[in-house]
Amino acid sequence: MSQQPKNLPDLPPRPQNWIPLWLGLCLIILNWIGSNLEFSVSNVILNIHHIWEYLSRYTSPDFSELPKYLLLMGKTVAIAFWGTFVTFILSIILSPLASKNLSPHPFLYKSCRELLNIWRAIPDVVLALIFVSALGAGSLSGVLALGIHMAGVLGKFFADSMERIEPGIYETLWSTGASFPQTIAFAAIPSIFPEIISYTLYTFDRNVRMATVLGLVGAGGIGVELEKTMGFFQYEGSAAILIVILLSIILIDYLSAFIRKQIQ
Repeated sequence: MSQQPKNLPDLPPRPQNWIPLWLGLCLIILNWIGSNLEFSVSNVILNIHHIWEYLSRYTSPDFSELPKYLLLMGKTVAIAFWGTFVTFILSIILSPLASKNLSPHPFLYKSCRELLNIWRAIPDVVLALIFVSALGAGSLSGVLALGIHMAGVLGKFFADSMERIEPGIYETLWSTGASFPQTIAFAAIPSIFPEIISYTLYTFDRNVRMATVLGLVGAGGIGVELEKTMGFFQYEGSAAILIVILLSIILIDYLSAFIRKQIQ
C-alpha cells in the first residue's frame, strides 16, 4: 500500500460565486428603470383579463371590404417602394462622399457623414408629421419621410462597406488615371454589389411595415383606414386589415429571401 506524500501545498481558495450579487444588482436596476417608466408587473398581472377582453374583440374579422383593403395595401407597398427608391438614390450619391478613403475632400466627407447622421437621428414618424403639415396628408409625405430617414441608415451602410474594400482595388484604378465617378462605377459599387442588394431589400421590407404606421399620422396607405376603423371601434374591420397587413409582410419577407438567395 503506497503512502500519501507529505507536505502537499494547500488547495487554492474556493472561487467566489458572484452570480447572486450580479443578479441582485440587475434586479435593482430593473426595478429602478421600471419605477421611472411607471411600469408595474403586478399591475399587468392584475389587469391581464382586461387585455384578453380587448384582444377578443378582434377575433371576428370582417372581410366584406377585402377588395378595398387589398387596394390600400397595394398603395402602402407602393409608398414603401418609392420610399426605398428615394433612399437608394440618395445613398448611392452620398455614400462615396461619406467614405473616408474615397471622399475627394475631408470637409466633404465630414459634411456628408453628419448629414447622414441627422437623417438617421430623426424618426420617420416625425418626418411624416413634418411633411404632412407642409405638404398635406397623402402618399408623398410618406414617401419622403421613409426615403430621407432610411437614406441616413442605408447611406451609412454603403459608406462603411466602401471603406472596408481593399485599398489596392482603388489604387489600381487611380494609377490608370480613373476619375472619381469611374472609381465609384468600376470599383466601389461592383465590390459591394451583394451588400447593396441585401441592404436595399431589407430597407424595402422594413419600409412596408413602417408605411403602415405612417398611415396612422396621415401619410397615406392602409394605415389611414386602420386608424379610421379603430377610431370608430369597428374591431371586425380592424382585424381584417391587420390580417391583410400580416400576410402581405410575410409574403414580402419570403420574396426578399428568395431574391437574396438567387443573388448569392
